Amino acid sequence: MKTLAIIPARFASTRFPGKPLVEIQGKSMVQRVYEQASKASLVAAAVVATDDTRIFEHVLQFGGQAMMTDPSHASGTDRCAEVAAHYPDTDYFVNVQGDEPFIQPEQIDLALEPLLRKNQNFSISTLAKAITHGEDIWNPNVVKVVFGHKGQALYFSRSAIPHIRGVEQVQWLQQAVFYKHIGLYAFTRQALLEVSQLEKGRYEQAESLEQLRWLEQGYAIHVGITALETIGIDTPEDLSRLDTLNF
Repeated sequence: MKTLAIIPARFASTRFPGKPLVEIQGKSMVQRVYEQASKASLVAAAVVATDDTRIFEHVLQFGGQAMMTDPSHASGTDRCAEVAAHYPDTDYFVNVQGDEPFIQPEQIDLALEPLLRKNQNFSISTLAKAITHGEDIWNPNVVKVVFGHKGQALYFSRSAIPHIRGVEQVQWLQQAVFYKHIGLYAFTRQALLEVSQLEKGRYEQAESLEQLRWLEQGYAIHVGITALETIGIDTPEDLSRLDTLNF
């Protein structure tokens, strides 16, 4: 069994141009993600997939592996699939977001584990965490997920799911457990190459969530539960909030 962690990293970003190279207490964001991914026990190696020579050269400078990819890719998944095509002997791939410097190695392992169980029919796996702040239920930037008792994803949405009928919204968090999606994906080789070829589905177009394309096409997605918080860096304001955190 061979597993590769792929870290898509684009320089161009509407909300935060150049964010993979931004420094966080002496190390770039992409270096922090790379080092965390490399610590996962189920990962044999990590590689940064980028379309920018500045990121490519920076990764090589700190001793990491990187690959230049097509700048026209519409998503990180497509970028990962291009890299996967160059690793024909690798069985599993995990897409680690390049703006998640706080991702923990055990979370990466948790996402990979369901794919390694021969008695389960999952080809894609991801993570979720219980929501503890009520405002997150209504925040469309916090993607929610519901799943069955065996962990199979039923639906992802920017809306509040499930809907608690007959209860005031301020009481919803006391009436049910809501889960937010952690954007970390593990794939079998076949699944990654296949999903990158799929056309956008109606639900993806409505919610702008590519995992809905996979569900609509019948892929079984496992949702693992993590108690660890992750903090994505989407804007310069997100970066400014890190001053109180320890590394």
